[in-house]
Amino acid sequence: MSHSIRLHRHEVTLLPESARVIIRPFIPEEAHYIAAIIGRTLALNDKEVACELKAVRMEFDDRHYDIESILMSHFKKIQRLIVDQNDLSRERQLLIGAVFSGEYALESAALFNPSIVLHPDQGDAPDGGLRFIMSLRATGEGHISSIEFRSGTIDRKGKIKIDPVSRFVTEPEIIPDPRYRKSIFQHKLHEMGVDDLHLEAVMAPLGDHFNRSDLNKSVGTVRHETQDDSYELNHTLECIQWLADSNYELQFPANLAISERIIFPVSPNESNGIEDARFVRFVDDDGSIIYYATYTAYNGHDILPQLIETEDFLHFRILTLNGDAVQNKGMALFPRRIGGRYAMLSRQDNENLFIMFSDNPHNWRNPEVIMRPVAMWETVKIGNCGSPIETEAGWLVITHGVGPMRKYCIGAVLLDLEDPRKVIGRLPDPLLCPEGNEREGYVPNVVYSCGSMLHGKELILPFAVSDQASAIATVDLDDLLAALLENRQPVPCSAV
Repeated sequence: MSHSIRLHRHEVTLLPESARVIIRPFIPEEAHYIAAIIGRTLALNDKEVACELKAVRMEFDDRHYDIESILMSHFKKIQRLIVDQNDLSRERQLLIGAVFSGEYALESAALFNPSIVLHPDQGDAPDGGLRFIMSLRATGEGHISSIEFRSGTIDRKGKIKIDPVSRFVTEPEIIPDPRYRKSIFQHKLHEMGVDDLHLEAVMAPLGDHFNRSDLNKSVGTVRHETQDDSYELNHTLECIQWLADSNYELQFPANLAISERIIFPVSPNESNGIEDARFVRFVDDDGSIIYYATYTAYNGHDILPQLIETEDFLHFRILTLNGDAVQNKGMALFPRRIGGRYAMLSRQDNENLFIMFSDNPHNWRNPEVIMRPVAMWETVKIGNCGSPIETEAGWLVITHGVGPMRKYCIGAVLLDLEDPRKVIGRLPDPLLCPEGNEREGYVPNVVYSCGSMLHGKELILPFAVSDQASAIATVDLDDLLAALLENRQPVPCSAV
């Protein structure tokens, strides 16, 4: 690379913090164990219950907001197994909830794979600067991943400051009666191979948009009115239940700081993790703004790309995606429509970089290869490091490449603004490689990002350090674009 690119690593490091914990259910799978634990707790007299509950409060109250509501919700999860509930005091219920609860350290293992977007509220941004929100993949016990957030500012001189991080972390309320769009819901079921009279019977009475309660009522009616207990019926109803569980809504209280909000796995298909969210601020043709994020749901065996939608980072919609191109990791949405259509980068084959277009952000088909590995530093595979960024010269795509010894480096390519299937320029050498202490971590020799943004003439590039912590670099945009245009691609995109 003959053109020099100015890259500055900032003295900002986001390290995992074991003290940030939430309370999760701690309930055995075997009913007889649950019954035995309940029995031992019921055997305590009222004075003993008060004493034990006081000890729990003294030890854990100051580590959580409103611990009692959490303990009560966990009590309700096993309440049906208690034979005589007439004389259960609130204190005894809370103590039973406590014995079926446990703290979970969200980021005790890692805090990595960041993406960064413009904060929806710029009211208190510094003069000539901006406010941002950064998402991070937090990993704790059992290697279960969730999404955390940080906020911060960039001043007019490019100084980056992360807002103070709260000691507390809070899970959102799961909206009990979310809405679904009938056409999308049915389309996904058809992709799953569910297309029979039982599905037709469930969907027929539902409107174009319906609530979970409407769906449950229709499912109950079909189950009651169907005389047989066939495999086909049970399979169809189970698939409907799975899909409904996989599309849900979350709501955080408005008074929670951004660092206090955590999106923890909810549905069965993400039970082992919500991985590598790529957030993007999407501006539609009518000027409306919505934040999307693609992420990888992992259940311990299979992966499934999914979509997050939010306008304010308080209310989130979690949605499954449709189409035969919804596979593998690394889907990244463009920040606006191109020629009236949505556009998405992806990696269908775990090797090359693809692009696809759609009239609907929930349905993706017909991916096309636009880049294959060329240089040795990316010879194993290539992918994106987040959504493309629009510049006057073209769509700037930050990439990652894997080379010898499974070393991950970050690169860059430039795509045509009007037809992003065309690769205009491509850095022959990495933009950023793991150096010094960056090489050491849970997965050595890795730098990786899930999304960057522009501030004036600087690229703000947050990146993960060996799957353990996160850092931030800035790159001079003019330098980067000049280097990309100096390395124009002389061949058609299909032959790259």
